[in-house]
Amino acid sequence: MDAATAKPVPRHIAITMDGNGRWAAARALPRPAGHRAGLKPVRMCVEECARRDVEALTLFAFSSENWGRPADEVGSLMGLFIEALEREIEELHGQGVRLRFIGERRNLSVRLQGRIAAAEELTRGNSGLKLQVAVSYGGRWDIIQAAQRLARECSSGALRPEEISEEVFGSSLALGGVPEAELLIRTGGEYRISNFLLWELAYAELYFTSRLWPDFSVGDLEEALGFFAGRERRFGQLSAQCPAAAKG
Repeated sequence: MDAATAKPVPRHIAITMDGNGRWAAARALPRPAGHRAGLKPVRMCVEECARRDVEALTLFAFSSENWGRPADEVGSLMGLFIEALEREIEELHGQGVRLRFIGERRNLSVRLQGRIAAAEELTRGNSGLKLQVAVSYGGRWDIIQAAQRLARECSSGALRPEEISEEVFGSSLALGGVPEAELLIRTGGEYRISNFLLWELAYAELYFTSRLWPDFSVGDLEEALGFFAGRERRFGQLSAQCPAAAKG
């Protein structure tokens, strides 16, 4: 397929991976089994995004609100994060993936914080897919921590309030330096953003599917990308004002 006929691919895809618990319940399995089964589509999405030259992929793995779930499920998830990091990090590094975690790390165990820091340091210089995993993350928390950071800079005299632009504010968010998300995929049949990337999703195309996350396949990803390619991204302008490259 030449450049003239190639379909547009989002620079940054964000995914809310929903439905692990329902997938497990439908099979009379404990909820942690669903979370473990959800690792397979994670690997697939990382590989497919890298293959399709998607610049960034952000996965919503554990929200700030998820701390309210039963302690045994939370503990199982935290253990799974450590296990997955230890098993997958060398392969991700070999693929040139740059891995980052976003969220309130102070809520995580010291052991998990150490694994996260080591994985980020190992892949820091990689120039391939930018992979962000949101753990203990909330969009409102992200905006507040950015506002607090800028307030401290203003208080110290390093920054003047009138110098705070959209670009300056965006660079203070957890995903500062990563292109804004152009496509949000949410599995599990829910139709809401659920406090995920509230700033970065301002102009994203929203794709919802009833597919439960452990069942999410290459074909499902292709459907989502086809949906994106068919959208006309006008950013508040008229169709006639938009360059052809921005249209699906």
